[in-house]
Amino acid sequence: MFRYQRVQGLRVGNTEIPNDKKLEVALQYINGIGRKRAHQILCELSLVNKPTKDLTGIELNSLREEVSKYLTGPDLIRRVKADVQRLVDIECYRGFRHVEGLPCRGQRTSTNARTRKEHQKYGSQEVAERIRKHQERSQAK
Repeated sequence: MFRYQRVQGLRVGNTEIPNDKKLEVALQYINGIGRKRAHQILCELSLVNKPTKDLTGIELNSLREEVSKYLTGPDLIRRVKADVQRLVDIECYRGFRHVEGLPCRGQRTSTNARTRKEHQKYGSQEVAERIRKHQERSQAK
């Protein structure tokens, strides 16, 4: 009866990776794993770079265990947000640049930084509120 069945991707690291891609590329769909880390994982497990649909059960379990050793997915996102919030709370230069939505690593802003300054065109309410709170805190001291 069913002519077209959707083949579900494998779940590794709380992310569904595609079946039709090679393993090294498919691992990059997991947030926190890039090209270098994907290659490193395959080398550590001594796996051949084959399509994910051809993985055996043992290979899949070992892959899941290896990926779980790294900080990935929502945990990584939470960690990055906490790190940025720490910079904002201690009111350092980088934290202030994050609050204002400007580049924090020394790039020039007079002609570049278009994507970082994009919200300033439209007057984002959230960013304006953060800046106002920051100014109030600095005046209170």
